[in-house]
Amino acid sequence: MIEQKKHDYEYAVLVGIINQQQNEQQVQDYMDELAFLTHTAGGEVKKRFTQKLDTPNPKTFIGSGKMEDVRAFVKTHDISTVVFDDELTPAQQGNIEELLKCKILDRTGLILDIFAQRAKTSYARTQVELAQYQYLLPRLKGLWTHLERQRGGIGMRGPGETEIETDRRIVRDKISLLKKKLTTIDRQMATQRGNRGALVRVALVGYTNVGKSTLMNVLSKSDVFAENKLFATLDTTVRKVVVENLPFLLSDTVGFIRKLPTQLVESFKSTLDEVHEADLLLHVVDLAHPQFEQHIASVNELLAELKVQDKPTLMVFNKIDAYAPEAFDETDLIAVRGSEHYSLDEWKETWMAKTQGESVFISAAKKTNLQHFRQRLYQSVRKLHVTRFPYNHFLYPEIEVEEEQ
Repeated sequence: MIEQKKHDYEYAVLVGIINQQQNEQQVQDYMDELAFLTHTAGGEVKKRFTQKLDTPNPKTFIGSGKMEDVRAFVKTHDISTVVFDDELTPAQQGNIEELLKCKILDRTGLILDIFAQRAKTSYARTQVELAQYQYLLPRLKGLWTHLERQRGGIGMRGPGETEIETDRRIVRDKISLLKKKLTTIDRQMATQRGNRGALVRVALVGYTNVGKSTLMNVLSKSDVFAENKLFATLDTTVRKVVVENLPFLLSDTVGFIRKLPTQLVESFKSTLDEVHEADLLLHVVDLAHPQFEQHIASVNELLAELKVQDKPTLMVFNKIDAYAPEAFDETDLIAVRGSEHYSLDEWKETWMAKTQGESVFISAAKKTNLQHFRQRLYQSVRKLHVTRFPYNHFLYPEIEVEEEQ
């Protein structure tokens, strides 16, 4: 093994498989996302390995020949971390680690590590810690020997560093204690939500890194942390917002992602209670992302899991300033024009039809079409407000929504 050089990031390689559940294009998209996750965690991806397999190898996830390729690359290129796109079993993780002699992470472990970095409040840290312990419990045996060789860096934040001597019984006790702590905080947060009065509640939902926090800053004129990295926001932020003299509460929630670890869905149910309590959802979408329709499907799937898919929803297509359709050669008689060639106007027509007009196209960063968005938001909130307070309808008159320029 080559001696590690000192630098601020870790060199990593990514590994994924192509099968009937995920074709080559989908795996490429997943690997792009995994690379962004690795970058967010503080790593630099040096190479990607993919293999076509009907089912993962029960011992090493990928075949022996491909594993040898990975091992050779790791040994000769100063690689400290290998990240697998799918969740590994504890046995697979131990076997692979023994072969590669470096840190082995799966997608779940990587996301948990990012959450550990991003958690700022006591509540968020408790949620992340619970998810980490639940993930680590079946991996205890391999984890301690792993930490004896190398500590710190991606995947090693949180309980792993301080609980090296911990056995399963102590970890289970810790999980039980954290659950009780979260239950206590949940009751406090439920009381806080109840004390907010009868104002209409609006929640920002969407895939991670679509611009929810930027949009919240624009609407509420506040300074919520926003960054071009995945999971920049973990803690739910609630602000009182006034549009056209109509007040309502706006909450920013944790971003969703494909293959979201079940441990995090469980631990962050309280954070997602803001979505349950909301009267209106603003589903923010990064229109400039080539896979934005798959992102919409992933978010809708999780909303269905939370049983909130029937709430009134306004689709907010963000980052229109960064959208650029792929060029289409009309002289090519064989080429087929697909959605990647759609102009912005064509996308507007498509999604306006799909949502019966409940969509707007904006750029929160450039403040493009924000007046149109505010008018649409006012209409949606007013409809809910007047239903709740019918005697207030004269205070908030109906307005005509101006057409987008």
